[in-house]
Amino acid sequence: MKKFVIAALGGTIAGTLLSVQVAPLLAEETSKPASVYQELDLFGDVFKRIRSDYVEQVDDKKLIEAAINGMLSSLDPHSSYMPADEYDDMKVQTRGSFGGLGIEVTMENGAVKVVSPMDGTPAAAAGIQSGDFITHVNGESLMGLTLDDAVDKMRGPVGSEVTLKIVREGKTEPFDVALTRDTIKLTAVKGRLEANTAVLRITTFNDQTFPNLQESLKKVADEAGGIDKLNGVVIDLRNNPGGLLTQAIAVSDAFLDKGEIVSTRGRKSEDSERFNATPGDLVNGKPIVVLINGGSASASEIVTGALQDHHRAIVVGTKSFGKGSVQTVIPVQNEGAMRLTTSRYYTPSGRSIQALGIAPDIVVPQPPEAPDADKATEDTPETRSEADLRGVLSNDSMTEDEKKQAEEERSKAEEAAKLRLEDFQLAYAIDIIKGLAVAGQTLVPVDDPRTAAKPAKP
Repeated sequence: MKKFVIAALGGTIAGTLLSVQVAPLLAEETSKPASVYQELDLFGDVFKRIRSDYVEQVDDKKLIEAAINGMLSSLDPHSSYMPADEYDDMKVQTRGSFGGLGIEVTMENGAVKVVSPMDGTPAAAAGIQSGDFITHVNGESLMGLTLDDAVDKMRGPVGSEVTLKIVREGKTEPFDVALTRDTIKLTAVKGRLEANTAVLRITTFNDQTFPNLQESLKKVADEAGGIDKLNGVVIDLRNNPGGLLTQAIAVSDAFLDKGEIVSTRGRKSEDSERFNATPGDLVNGKPIVVLINGGSASASEIVTGALQDHHRAIVVGTKSFGKGSVQTVIPVQNEGAMRLTTSRYYTPSGRSIQALGIAPDIVVPQPPEAPDADKATEDTPETRSEADLRGVLSNDSMTEDEKKQAEEERSKAEEAAKLRLEDFQLAYAIDIIKGLAVAGQTLVPVDDPRTAAKPAKP
C-alpha cells in the first residue's frame, strides 16, 4: 500500500479533506498488559450502555467513529482519520485538483481559524484573509463542533453557495462573506519577471510543484533573454500551507549544490532520515530572497529553513506558522487512511521550528491597504520639470539610444514605485536583489550550517 509523507498544516482545506473517522485497529502483539484490556472492556461497556439506554437510537458506525475521532485528536492537532471518500479527495488534491472553497483552516482555542486562502480560489476572490475566524456557516454556529464537523458544514456540491460569518482583527463587528463552491485547480508555481528579477510564487507543495518550478523559471528566464540576464530570484512562500515532503526537498535541492536539506527524527532511531542536496543550482548561484508570513507552514518552512541555514537566501517578511512535524498517511482497512504524526523535522543547523516558526532575516510587515490610495494618487498635482518648459535647451551629451535607455530605466523605476503600493513586501525583496546585483555579490552556501555563524539580524 502506498504511503504519503506530508508536511502540511494539520487542519484541512474546507470542502475537501477532513472528517475524522477510523477503522478499528487490531493488536499486533499476542499479549498486552491487563490494564489495556480492562480499558477496552470499559469502552465496550460504555458503548453497550449507549446503544441500549440512550434517549434516541444511535448509529453504531458513527458512534465508533466518533470515539476514535476523540482518540486521534487527543494526540495532536494534525493526526486524523480519513474515510474512503476523504482519502480519495486527498489523493486528488496532491495531484493538484480538488473541489471546495480553497481555505486552509485549523482549530485555535475551539474556534475555526483561517491559515490561508489559496490563490485563484473562491476564498481568495471573496477576500478571506489569513487570521480570520469563521464563526457561522449559512447562519449555523460552529461553536462546540470539531474541526471535522465544521469543515463538513463548509462542504457541498460544486456551484452551490455558502455564506460564512467572519470575525477579523481590526473589525468591530462580524461580517458575512458569500462564496460559491468550485473545483479548485491549482497551479503550484506561477512565475513572472519584475525588473529583471524572477518572482516565483509557490502556492502549495503537490506532485506538480517541482515540475511547475522548472517550467516557470525557464519561461521567465527566456523572457529576460536567458538565465544570465536575471539579477536574482524571489521565492514567494507567503500563505503556503505546505504539502508533500518530497516536493519541499526537491524545491530546496533546486537551489543548493550540496549539504543537508532537512532531517526527520521519529520515535525509533531507525526511523530517522537525512535528506541531502545533489549537485546543480537552477539559477547558477544568483541571489535569492524568500518571502514568508504567518501563513507559511511546514513544507514552506522546510524550504525556508534549508535556504536560510545554508546562507543561500535572505528571508524577508514576518514569522512563519511554526509547524515542525511530519505526518504519514497510512492506508487502513475499509479503503480509508490514517494521517499520523510520525516524526519531527529539523533544519540543516539542527533546529526545530515547532511552535516557534522561522524568524526572517529582515522583518518586513505588510502595511494595511490604504482605502483612499487611488484617490490620493489622483489628487496629487502633476509636477513639472525643465523638460516641460517652452524653448528648453536640448541635452547634447546623450545620443538618441542613450536617451531611450534612460527613459526605459525611469519607467522601470516608476513601475517599482507602483509595486510598493500594491505589495510592499515583494517590492522590498526585489530591492534587495537589485542591491546585491549592483554590488556584484552572490549568496554562497556554507558547508556546515551547524557550525556556521548565524547571519546578523538588522
